[in-house]
Amino acid sequence: MQETINYERKVATMNIAEKLRNTSDTLFSFELLPPMKGDHIQAIYDTINPLMDFRPSYINVTYHREEVVYKKRSDGLLEQRSVRKRPGTVGIAAAIMHKYNIEVVPHLICGGFSKEETENALIDLHFIGVNNILVLRGDPDKSTRMFTPDPDGHENAIGLLNQVMDLNKGVYLDDDIVNNAETHFSVGVAGYPEKHPEAPNFDSDIRHLKSKVDAGAEYIVTQMFFDNRHFFSFVDKCRAAGITVPIVPGLKPVSIKNHLSVLPKTFGVELPEALTSEMEKCTDNAAVRQLGIEWTAEQARELKQAGVPSIHLYTMGKADNIREIVRKVF
Repeated sequence: MQETINYERKVATMNIAEKLRNTSDTLFSFELLPPMKGDHIQAIYDTINPLMDFRPSYINVTYHREEVVYKKRSDGLLEQRSVRKRPGTVGIAAAIMHKYNIEVVPHLICGGFSKEETENALIDLHFIGVNNILVLRGDPDKSTRMFTPDPDGHENAIGLLNQVMDLNKGVYLDDDIVNNAETHFSVGVAGYPEKHPEAPNFDSDIRHLKSKVDAGAEYIVTQMFFDNRHFFSFVDKCRAAGITVPIVPGLKPVSIKNHLSVLPKTFGVELPEALTSEMEKCTDNAAVRQLGIEWTAEQARELKQAGVPSIHLYTMGKADNIREIVRKVF
C-alpha cells in the first residue's frame, strides 16, 4: 500500500488579544504597507528580514481603498479613473505567514468596499488560516478629503465590526446559505490618544471607542503620538470609561524634515516643542532620521518600563530605522 504523505505545513497561530492579555514582557509588532501595484513581494521580505532577529510577535498588513486619478485623453480632456494602487493584502498575509511562520494581522477598512466584498475577503482570510484582523473605518478619499462609504458598504468601523461578529456566529449576508460555517476572528480596533480628528470632543471619541469594545473588539492599537503623556492620559480615560481591553501604543519615528508639517496635517497629531526644535536644527534628512530613532527609542523605553503589553511600530516600508529602535529597546 502506498504511504500517504502529509504535506500540511505547520504555521504559527495565536489569538493576538490573548497574547496581549497574558504576556509578562512587553512585546513588539510592526506594520507594513503592500507594495505598489507592479512591484514584487520581495520588497515586503526586504522590510521583514532585518527585523526577524528580534522575534516580533505579529505583523500587520494595511488595506487600501481605490484612489481617483486623472488621465489625459488623446482629445486633451481628462478622464477620471479609480485605481487601487496597493492591492494584495490577503495574498501578502498568506505569504508572510507561511514564509516566516508568524501570525499576521491584516487590516479591513470600510471605504471603497461593499459588504459583499468585505465578506468575501473575510472568507478568504478564514480559508488561509488568518484569524486576527484590525478593523478600521479607513482614511477619507484623497481627492475630496471627505470619507464617503461605498453605496453598499459600511459608514464606520462599528458596522464593519458587527459584520465580522455576525460571521463569527455563522451569519452571512445571503440568507439562503445552507452551510453556515462560523469563523473565529479576533478583532482589534484603533484608538486616538489625541482624539480622532473628526471627533467633536474627547468624551465622544472615548464613548465611540467603548461602543466598539462592547461590540466585540478585543484590543486597541493607537494612532501614532510623540509625547507619551498623551498615551498615558488616553489610557486613564479609557479605563475610567470602563474599557478594560489591552491598549497597544503605536509609534512612528520621524525620518524626513517635512514631517514637521505633514504629520500634524495628515494625522492630527502634535509634535512636542523639544522634538520640533531639534528637527529644525537638522541640516538634512539623515540627521532627522537619527533624531527619529533616538526620540522613538526613548518613548519606547518609557512605555516598556510602564508595562505596556506591546509596542507597535509603523514602518511605512522602511526597516533600517525600525531595526535600530528595536535593537535599542528590546
